[in-house]
Amino acid sequence: MVAVIRAWSRAFLSQWHGKMLLMSIAPFLLALGVWAVALYFFLQPLIDYVQAQFMAYDAFSYSTGLLRSLGLGALTTVVVPLIAMLALLPLMILTALIFIGVVAMPMIGRHVGRRHYPQLAQRHGGSVLGSAGVALGGMAIFIGLWVLTLPLYAFPPLAVVVQALLWGWLTTRVMVYDALADYADSDERRQIQREHRWRLLAIGVISGAAGALPGAIWLGGVMAVVMFPFLAALSIWLYVIIFIFTGLWFAYYCMDALAQLRAQEVLEKE
Repeated sequence: MVAVIRAWSRAFLSQWHGKMLLMSIAPFLLALGVWAVALYFFLQPLIDYVQAQFMAYDAFSYSTGLLRSLGLGALTTVVVPLIAMLALLPLMILTALIFIGVVAMPMIGRHVGRRHYPQLAQRHGGSVLGSAGVALGGMAIFIGLWVLTLPLYAFPPLAVVVQALLWGWLTTRVMVYDALADYADSDERRQIQREHRWRLLAIGVISGAAGALPGAIWLGGVMAVVMFPFLAALSIWLYVIIFIFTGLWFAYYCMDALAQLRAQEVLEKE
């Protein structure tokens, strides 16, 4: 785990580099613009749909009884908009993830490569379309699992643990591809994913714990509903910052693994 810790320390220092701080602005503004438009047109129809489903299946009596038994009776009046907002979180994550992958990750890879691994040749085993495909495929699975685990929000500690595990899987899947897209070919990327699977997953799970933090700010019940526009913007910004740090962490670890892999290949040829 020494390599994991070393990559974390490098990522932490690089996070405060002026280029990295400026890099967070474009994805944030893009995601914020998309969601400002989406919420203006689709938030109320989504709330109305959830309300209709609750009425059709008499879910109000069940949710009221459950919340009161858990000492969360104050949430009974806002359960419908709260569920609608929680359902939107995976889509907010998706937009932040895609914009980071398209806008920020190429710059992160070049930043790490030029500063710390100038000897590595770029073999361009990935592409923007490949990155988007990996992100969309991972998010499709992630959204399905997220919806299934929404009831766990009645038990906040358990919800945070489950989110961390989901984030661990998702960030590992997406970030490894993006971190090695410019420098590794497809065979090298698969070999690194195979040989470093558990350490990469450890980075993903730790990052997943951080990725669960924006979701925790939605647990404020009535205040979460009242302050929804502000919390939505804050969540998007937090996701962007977390994604950039996670991208740096994966980039440093994966580039170091790639450098060692190529050095080993040179020794074997000799």
